[in-house]
Formats: sequence, C-alpha cells, structure tokens
Amino acid sequence: MDGGGCWHCGEPLPVDAAPRAAIGGTERIFCCHGCRAAAEWIEHLGLADYYRLRSAPAQKPAADAVDAAWAREDIARHVVRELGAGERETILLVEGIRCSACVWLIERALVAVPGVVRVQVNAAAQRARVAWNPARCNLPAILDALARTGYRGLPLDVAALDDSRRRESRAALKRLIVAGFGAMQAMMYASALYLGAFDAMDATTRDLFRWLGLLVATPVVFYAAAPFFAGAVRSLKARRLGMDVPVALAVALIYLASLVEALRGGAEVYFDSVGMFVFFLLVGRYLEMRARHRAGDLGDALARLMPMFAERVRADASLERIAASALTSGDLVHVAEGATVPADGVLESTRCHVDEALLSGESAAVAKNPGDALVAGSLVVQGPARLRVRQVGAGTVLAGIAALVARAQTERPRLAQTGERAAAGFVARVLALAALTALVWSLVDPVRAFTATLAVLVVSCPCAFALAVPAALTRALAVLARRGVLVVRPDAIEALATATHVVFDKTGTLTLPSLALERIDLVRAGTRADALALAAALARGSRHPVSRALAEAAGDVPAPTVDALREVAGCGLEGRIDGRDLRLGRADFALGTTAPEYDDAIVLADADGAIAAFHLSERLRADAADAIAALRAAGIDVEIASGDAPAKVAGVAARLGIEEWHARQRPADKLARLGALRAQGARVIAVGDGINDAPVLAGADVSIALAAGADLAQASSDIVLRGERLDAIAQARAIAVETMRILRQNQRWALCYNLCVVPFGALGFVPPWLAAIGMSASSLVVVLNALRIGRGTEREHRAARFEREAVA
Repeated sequence: MDGGGCWHCGEPLPVDAAPRAAIGGTERIFCCHGCRAAAEWIEHLGLADYYRLRSAPAQKPAADAVDAAWAREDIARHVVRELGAGERETILLVEGIRCSACVWLIERALVAVPGVVRVQVNAAAQRARVAWNPARCNLPAILDALARTGYRGLPLDVAALDDSRRRESRAALKRLIVAGFGAMQAMMYASALYLGAFDAMDATTRDLFRWLGLLVATPVVFYAAAPFFAGAVRSLKARRLGMDVPVALAVALIYLASLVEALRGGAEVYFDSVGMFVFFLLVGRYLEMRARHRAGDLGDALARLMPMFAERVRADASLERIAASALTSGDLVHVAEGATVPADGVLESTRCHVDEALLSGESAAVAKNPGDALVAGSLVVQGPARLRVRQVGAGTVLAGIAALVARAQTERPRLAQTGERAAAGFVARVLALAALTALVWSLVDPVRAFTATLAVLVVSCPCAFALAVPAALTRALAVLARRGVLVVRPDAIEALATATHVVFDKTGTLTLPSLALERIDLVRAGTRADALALAAALARGSRHPVSRALAEAAGDVPAPTVDALREVAGCGLEGRIDGRDLRLGRADFALGTTAPEYDDAIVLADADGAIAAFHLSERLRADAADAIAALRAAGIDVEIASGDAPAKVAGVAARLGIEEWHARQRPADKLARLGALRAQGARVIAVGDGINDAPVLAGADVSIALAAGADLAQASSDIVLRGERLDAIAQARAIAVETMRILRQNQRWALCYNLCVVPFGALGFVPPWLAAIGMSASSLVVVLNALRIGRGTEREHRAARFEREAVA
C-alpha cells in the first residue's frame, strides 16, 4: 500500500521527505509521524498481522491528545460503572472500525494494557465494552492505547450517541441518493435505447446514450455500492461466505459486462439494471438501519433522560445553576415542578408526585413522601422537590438500566449465530447454482447465459433468510424493554418460549421485599433493645429483606462493631462482637440443630444458645395472585422453593393456590430441585431477587430477577423486571412464544421464496432489475412481519395498565 500512499492510512505521501519505519521486517513509508507512531506501536504489541488481515486502510490518528480530564474521578464517574470485585467498566464509541481486522486489533491492543481485564467489541454498533482494574489502569490509559493504534474512543454519553447516529444516517442517505439519482438517469437513457431499437436509432446516438449510462452508473457502483464490496472482502478474508458476496459479485459482473459491451459496441448494456439493483438494495439496508436505531431507542432515551443542569441549594438557601455532572453525594438539590431529577437521592421536602414511566413502565405518577428515594431521570409532575444526592453518574438507577440494555445489544444470540452459519451455507449453494446456470445456458443459448446467471445470483441472495433471526429478536427486545422487561441475555427468549415450569422464591419475590418486625421474644435475661442492637449490627452487613427489616427496626441507634462478618447464603449471618461469636438466621443455622419452636422466627444466638427470637410479618405483592393465574392459564406449572419456615411458606402457597412448595431450602437444595425438574424434561424458569438467589438463578434454563435501585446493575439473571411486577412474566413468555413463531415464519418465507423464484431466474424469465426488486421485497416482508411482534398483546397490556392506574 505504500507504493501510492501511506502504509497505515492510505493518504497521499508528502512531497518532501516522508517518515519511514521498518514494519514486519520491511521498510514502510508514512504520510506523517502520527501514522508512523501508530504503526510502530502496533508492531511493538506484536500485532503486525493487522496489516495483512485488514480490508481497508486504517484511520489516520487524531492530532489532539486524549483528554486528561477523564483521569478525574468527578468527571469519569458519569461514564464509568463500578462492577464490584475491584473492577470498573465503560462503554466506548470507537470511531474508525472498518472491518474484522479492526476488531481483532482493538481487542488485542486493549488487552495488552496492564490492568485491562476483558474487551468486547461490537463492530456493527462501533462500540467496545472494556473492564479494568482501577488499581493498575485508568480510563485515559485505555483511550490513549486506542489513539496510539489509530482509533478514537469516546466514552458513551448523549453527545457521542447523537454524533454516531447522525454520521451513520448521513452516510447511508448520501449513498441512497446517489444510487436513486443514478438509477433514474440510467433508466431514462435505457428507455431511449429500448425505444430507439424500434425507431432505427443511428449508431452514434446509441453509443452516446450508452456512455451517458456508464457515466451515471460509475458513481453508483464505486460509491453507493462500496459497502457491499467492503462486506464481501471482509467475509472472504475471514474465510466465510456472507450475503454481501453474491451481491458484490452480481454488481461487479453487471457493471463489467456493460462496460465491455459499451467499449466494443455490443448489443446489450445493463447500466439501468445495476443502478436499480444497488438502489433497491440500499433502500433495504436503510430500512434495516432505521429499525436498528429504533430498537436502540430505549437505551438512548434513557441516556437522554439525564438533564444537563441542576439547581443546587447553597448554605444560605439560595439556588445556583450548575452542570448536573458537577453534583456530588451529599448535595441538596432543588427540582422545580415539571423538571427532571438530576441524580439519585432521598426526598427531604414535603410530599410530591413523580413520573417514572420510562424507568418502571408505569405511566401514572407515583407519590413520594419525605425519606423516599427519588431516581435520576424521573419527572416531578407535582412539586417542587428537594432531594439529598446519594448517587450520581454511572452509579444511578438510570445508568444501571442503560447498562443492561447496552449489555443485551452487544450479545450475539445462539439463534443469530446459527442463522449466520445457515446463510453462509446458502450462499455457497447460490454460487454453485449460478455457476451451473452459466454452464447450462452457455451450452443451450450463450446469449442468455449472462442474464440468467445474474438473475440467479440476485434473486436467490439470502438477505431475507439472514434477516429472519435478527429482525425478530431485535423487535422482541425492544417490545419487552418497553414493558419493563430487560433481557440481559438474548438467548433467554428462546428458552422462555419453551419453558414448562416456574420456581419462585418467596421472600421479596412473591411477598413484598419490605418486612416489618412484629415482636421480639427474649430467651435470656436482658432487654429487647440490647438484643435488637446486636441483631441489627449483624444485619447491616447484608442486603437480604430480613436483614434490612431488622436494621430499619433498630433505627439510628449506634451499633457495636462487628468483626469477621460472614453471610452464609440461605442460612444467615455470623460475626464477632466484643469477642463474642454470634449467629443470626434460621434456627438450625443459629443453634446448630433443629428447633421447632423457632420455625417461624429469626434467631439470634451465641455459643450458649438462643438469645432472642425475632418475628417478622410480610405481605403478598398485589399482583402475585394474578401473575400465578396467568402462568397457569398458559399451561405453566408453578411451585415455591424458599428458605423460610414451613408454616410461612405453606401460608403463602395456600393464599396463592400453589400446591407444590418446598421450605427450609438451602441454595444447594434449590439447585437439586431444579436439577430434578430438568431431569424430567422440564424447562425451568427461576424467579428471585437477583442478588441473594444468584447461585440458584444460574442453575435454571431462564433466570428472572425482580430488582430495583442499585440492584438493577448487579442482578445475576438472564432477565430483569425493572417494574418489579410479577404479571410481566406471563406477558414476557407470551411475547417470547410469538417471537419464536414469527421467527420461524420468516425463515420459512425466505426459504420458500428462494425455492420458488430461483427456477424462474435460472430459466431466464427474470431480468436482473426485477430480481433486485424481488430480493428487496422479500427482505422487507421479513422486517414488516417482525414488527408484528407484541402488537397482539398491546391491547391487553394497555387495559391492564389502565386498570392498575384506576386502582392507584
């Protein structure tokens, strides 16, 4: 590549002395010192194979340096998420990704940065998810590593989203306009040629129209159709057959054959066909891009919910207008009526009403009392409100939901991978059939061999087949997200559609997560206050609903220091206070033996035995009964597996009409139960709170978590219900079933279309331009059919929502 341009970016070389460097043992020439530095850095990392694998020149390194401001915690916190276990994560919009070699280079260059744990690059969305250890690395180091390899990384925010969307839409629209104009002009000249054939057009005029057709078709092929050629080159270099291969082959053959015919004065040219072919293909691609953008609208809308400015309350009670990104934990913020809450916090003013529609799926305003939590992005519809900031930036609920949506968008479902492999096999058959068609027609009627071969290449292109899976899954993800169901792992849709059993946890799932301390039974001498203080000291180290209830009951009473605190999943807590070993939890855990008299209580004990028994009361969720009824109506078996006492579990099961229930279940017992069901051929959905039930959720075919607040970003599940409504489970399964049905319809339609039209193309009955229309129409049918997902249940969803609002 350095023969005519820069070895790295392909741009023209300077007139004076150009920088040189040895890359891969060969001296290369560069247009500037930035490109030379990028190439030397790639060589230093041992990634020089990038230059062999790439299908397009690299992007010229940006002249501006990485903004050092990203090293500041108060700025980076708005784009960086804490993952726990000493890790942080950010999503970058990476400019300049042009081929699979770019993905290869970015992943390896970033992994080579000390402290980077993992990198996942989505070439289609031009996004990279990077996780790192903050003790060894920071965000500027990651951005600098990208810049040194020739890519510009932008931490994903609203500005980056808008900029990326705008550039992609503008480029696609420009190509579409060029193709449309070229197709219309080529058709006009072709019409003159066709009509002139009947009116004995002279040779000079005929050649003039042919050269005019070549003039307008050339930019269509070399500019508008460039993405198809680039895609074909990427596929071939990756040693796979993508659907761009037959398209690029057909465009190239039509153009070259027409050029040859025009040069030698032959009988037929096809400049009108190549123009219409590319135009219809680009129309289909443009519609796909718009559908993809709409599918990502939820995540982008969540990002746009965050206001740019906030009104902070000064010490003298006056207000100052500052950037929302400048808020810190502990600030007091004034939110006017009709304004958006800029951060997560606690309401300190009088009662207000807020709209959390995009966060929870409920369109009705929610009443908030002093001390209640307010989340960033909610709208104060009746106020004003003053809140004490608790979380900002990437730590907010809003950022957690957006992170889940982004995580789902970067996953490649198993169905999609299977569809891609099937499409690749289909392309191989298409190419073989086109070759066979050319061979047969060359023997029967050589004049018709070219048009028949082109028709087979175009009409049988598996675009519709390749779109069948992603179109349906993308639509399903968007519909479910609008219903408050966030699908973290897209493969869960397939498993959800075939589920036969649902296993519920009880505490915090079928019942409300907020428990209340009903009474304290003292077993030994002492006061109830002392026993509660000890229990609360242990409980503050856990997020379990029982622990939260005990901690809240103790209030702000100073708690003693706990040493060696440890939580035993499904059992309780243990720790040392003032040299005294204590246990809090189930009776068999706290006492080390079964104690029927404490079956329905939480026991605090030490080495000498029980100290006190705490009795808690709980309430069923308002929609629990309706959710169970809806699942049963869909033919799903329902049961409960809980770690609570048999009496409590039996009571909840009786109230909900659930016959199968299991109490005193440790996580291992729950996993064994799931294993037994699956051994019987069942497909099991496990429903829990996403944090305490993480081991159990991991053992199910589909795991669903009811999570709110900070739990949203940490839930270990395939699906998260952000509205915490159990009735959404039955709705989600209905949409999953509909998705799989429409997905199969799309695949059958694509297969039947190709089987029906290929014979006509092979027999020469379909001209190339008509084949292009047919192929584009088949793809459009797939997309439109996918848009039907969710519409059948929309009326029921709206009716249920209006009913809930009326009750509220």
